[in-house]
Amino acid sequence: MYDFAYHQPTHLAQAAELLQSDAEARLLAGGMSLLPSLKLRLARTPALIDLGAIAPLAGIRHDAAMLALGAMTTHAAVASSALVQSLVPGLARLAAGIGDPMVRNRGTVGGSVANADPAADYPAAVLALDALIVTQRREIAAQAFFTGLYETALAPDEIITEVRFPVPRCAGYAKLRHPASRFAVMGVMVARSASDEVRVAVTGAGPRVFRVEAAEAALSRRFDPAALDEVSLDPVQLMADIHGSAEYRALCFRPLAKKALADAVRSGGERGQG
Repeated sequence: MYDFAYHQPTHLAQAAELLQSDAEARLLAGGMSLLPSLKLRLARTPALIDLGAIAPLAGIRHDAAMLALGAMTTHAAVASSALVQSLVPGLARLAAGIGDPMVRNRGTVGGSVANADPAADYPAAVLALDALIVTQRREIAAQAFFTGLYETALAPDEIITEVRFPVPRCAGYAKLRHPASRFAVMGVMVARSASDEVRVAVTGAGPRVFRVEAAEAALSRRFDPAALDEVSLDPVQLMADIHGSAEYRALCFRPLAKKALADAVRSGGERGQG
């Protein structure tokens, strides 16, 4: 690990000022991806700005029809929250399946979303639930947020403060997880909004999370597993790596989508929506 300066601001304005003063500084949230990269000298920064002491960045609240997760809220807090379990149980189950206990107790919602790892779980929820990513300056729609491999619409000096999820009619998630890291070799989230819009998002299969419009159209006509029988993904559009070929990922889509749909239907029942 190379030498770096360490800052621990207690207010968001302080963090923003530090970030603006040094274009090469890096924000530290849970550190589950950044710190290993620094230790292995795969990344280098002159300064770390630790957001852990900014209390307002952590917490879960229900505001009108939105479930708001503070950027520094841990995965474990999301998974165990009675509010999340009540309003979006599929999101609570997604958080419960991230990594191992250490990752869930240190990793954060904002850190995961900002990192935009192509195999992370939260991006599927952000896109399928049509979330808003809120920074100290603006709100960014989910569809415009993830722009490429580890790339987002965030400006260099922007800090995510919270992620707002519209409370859906139901939502469910299923993934084929890597046995060691528990990242998604492929993950699928199916969500049905309060206005009955269906969105299907896939993570782990490309350089960034993406929606499957054919599956959305099929499930909009009939919200039933059989509606997915004629839906498939083109392997040409998928990535291949040591964990699976593009053809393998294409074959995984339909069973994972059906499993996510079953989780969504169960979630709807848990919320008393049938």
